Amino acid sequence: MAGSRNFLGPFRLVRLIRAGQTCAVWEAVDERTDGRVALKALQPEQRSNKTEIAYLKHEHAVAKAFDHENIIRIDGFYTDRSVPFLAMEFSSGKNAKIQIRQNFEEIIYWSKNIIETSAKGLLYLNQRGWLHCDIKPDNLLVGEEGSTKIIDFAISQRIPKGLGKLLARRPKQTQGTRSYMSPEQIRGQKLDEQSDVYSFGCTVYEILTKKPPFTAPTPDELLMKHLRSPPPLAYTVNSNVTEDLSQLIRNMMSKKKEKRPSSFEEFLNLFHAVRPFKVAPRLAVKETEAD
Repeated sequence: MAGSRNFLGPFRLVRLIRAGQTCAVWEAVDERTDGRVALKALQPEQRSNKTEIAYLKHEHAVAKAFDHENIIRIDGFYTDRSVPFLAMEFSSGKNAKIQIRQNFEEIIYWSKNIIETSAKGLLYLNQRGWLHCDIKPDNLLVGEEGSTKIIDFAISQRIPKGLGKLLARRPKQTQGTRSYMSPEQIRGQKLDEQSDVYSFGCTVYEILTKKPPFTAPTPDELLMKHLRSPPPLAYTVNSNVTEDLSQLIRNMMSKKKEKRPSSFEEFLNLFHAVRPFKVAPRLAVKETEAD
C-alpha cells in the first residue's frame, strides 16, 4: 500500500497548488474514478479550529448543488486522519489576483470575457438564493480565453426574501475583504444582491487598472474610503478604458445602493451596451530567435 501521507481518503495527492494561512489546495487523483480533483485542506495548525471547520462545511452546504460552468463544483466534505477537507472540481484556471500582477496585458486582452463570465456566475449564485459576500480577484480562476470560475463560498449568505427580508438579522460580525467591501457590509447591515454588485465593481476596476479602487495606510482609513470617498473613474488610471464603462463601474460602487445596478442581470445588460475600450487591446507577439 502506498504511504498514507500521500493520500487523503480515496484521493492521491499529486502536487501542492497553493498554500495559505488556513488552507492548502492540492491537485489529486480520485482512485475510485481516476479523475482529477482539487482538495482544499486545513493547514495543520487549523485542523482543530471549529470556526475554520465550520467554514469548510458551510462552503460545501452552499455549493454542493450548484451546476454552472462559471462556478467551481464542490463534490464533498471529508475528514481523514483529523484533516478536514473539501473535494472540488479541478480547474486549470489561474488566480486572477496573481494574473493581474504578473500578466496584466493578457488580463486586459481577455477582460471583456473575464468580466462577463464572472458576472454570469454571480448571477447564477444570486438566482439560487445566495450572496457571495467576498467577491475579489483572488476568488476568480481565469481559464482559457478569459472564462472564469467563482470560488470560495465560506462566508456566503442566504438572500432574505419576503417576510424573511424584514426579519433578517444583522450579521454577528463584519466579514469580507477590506479592499472590496460594500458600505453596508462594513457597517454590518443586511446585505442583498447590490452588495455583491459593489464588490464586483471594485473587482472590475482592478481588472482594468491593475490596482484596487481604494488604498490607504491603515485598515480603518481604507474602510472609511469605502464609506465616504467618491468612487474613482477607471479611465483616469487606464486611459484606454472608455468613459461609459468607467461610469458604469463607478455606479456599481455607489455609496447609495439604489444608484447601483439592481442585479447582475441588469449589470450584464448595461455592460453589453457600452464600448469597453477606445482601442481594442492586443497581445504582444513574442519574438523567437531565428535558427
